Amino acid sequence: MSNFGFGASDDDPDKKKDPDGSGNPAGFGFGAEGFDPAQLGQMLTQFGQMLSGMGASGGTGSGPVNYDLAKQLARQQMGDFSPVSAGEREAITDAAHLAELWLDGATTLPAGATKTVAWTPVDWLDNTIDTWKRLCDPVAEQISGMWTSGLPAEAQQMAGPMMGMLTQMGGMAFGSQLGQALGQLSKEVLTSTDIGLPLGPSGTAALLPSAISSFSEGLEQPEREVLVFLAAREAAHQRLYSHIPWLRQRVLATVEEYARGIKMDFSAIEEAAAGLDPSALTDPSKIEAILQQGAFEPQTTPEQKHALERLETLLALVEGWVETVVAAALGDRLPGAVALGETIRRRRASGGPAEQTFATLVGLELRPRKVREAADLWRQLLAAADIEGRDGVWAHPDLLPDSSDLDNPAAFIDRVVGGGTSSFDDPIAQLEAMEAKERAEAADKAAGTDDKAADDKGTDDKGTDDGPEKGSSTA
Repeated sequence: MSNFGFGASDDDPDKKKDPDGSGNPAGFGFGAEGFDPAQLGQMLTQFGQMLSGMGASGGTGSGPVNYDLAKQLARQQMGDFSPVSAGEREAITDAAHLAELWLDGATTLPAGATKTVAWTPVDWLDNTIDTWKRLCDPVAEQISGMWTSGLPAEAQQMAGPMMGMLTQMGGMAFGSQLGQALGQLSKEVLTSTDIGLPLGPSGTAALLPSAISSFSEGLEQPEREVLVFLAAREAAHQRLYSHIPWLRQRVLATVEEYARGIKMDFSAIEEAAAGLDPSALTDPSKIEAILQQGAFEPQTTPEQKHALERLETLLALVEGWVETVVAAALGDRLPGAVALGETIRRRRASGGPAEQTFATLVGLELRPRKVREAADLWRQLLAAADIEGRDGVWAHPDLLPDSSDLDNPAAFIDRVVGGGTSSFDDPIAQLEAMEAKERAEAADKAAGTDDKAADDKGTDDKGTDDGPEKGSSTA
């Protein structure tokens, strides 16, 4: 996220290389520092695509991110790839069926995927782009206004149309970075939930056979066992996200909350612009110099810290639950399940390609630090209660453990097992219990009133009968 700008000037001989091999065109993107001359043809093509959208209105190219450009560049980055063969599709279907069958005995949550599909990189891009839009727009909206918000009012007025052009070019810069990152990522992700987020459509489990084949190389386990293991992880994620109605929205909303809290430090820009003649801002090179002097470093706010802690805890709980359930379902059936689980855990902890891409695009590292602690908590809760007690904690967000509970699972388990998950910190359950108590008290009161009325009636009847008898004997 740092050093967002237009890259180095062509006059700087020290910045004629592309050190990270990204091929960013003309410095468009985050932290770009020029281009490799060998990529000149590709750069000119991409630059032309950017300029072609300058006057466009409406569509995905006129928002804070130029998603049309992003998809074009992503598909260029993918290069050539083989379509999914019938054999690969059949193998994925069989693996998913077997995984679902084994998962049935490890969790109370039923199958959440209505279908299991095999995706090519293009399929992954087409089916996840809507979620990427939701995750990237909050950051892009912050960046799209930074060109004007950091400059004095007089400078903004003098710049006029130039500032509008820079805002649109900022959207194209983000689209360029997004497209190249997603293009690379599409060839490396294994499933639709590879980074813990539900990127694909609800109810659709997806595996990418080409990436899985590459991932299996060098592992000691047969590729078919790897496929079953990954299918089980995908199916477990789908069960959780499909049958816990609040979970998908809570995860994505927390990411959005974090992204919208990003603040930029424009003090350097203000200092650089203070001594300039506002009329000079009509010169793009002057504006570029200001942008380069004032690195747009995101500032972490207290609200972001809280959102990040909630997100890390929630993702750790999801990952820990999936890890525990998959291990219980496959542990005795798949010889390499334990080793594969550790491989996946290390892949997440070391910040694989998915992690790095997300950190670049959203400014947020999706690296749950307490996955082991979360998995231990779920295992201890299962031992202290049962499968229903463990999975019942997902019934309401207020029932979930927080970050401190991951450090002290015994106290959390004592509260859950001792108090019962049906009412533990659950305001809905507490309200229902209170209403039931009030109804019972009202029924008891009504019954008491009826008994008293019956007693009074009996007394009146007795008095009425005695009256005539006494009257008769007197008579």
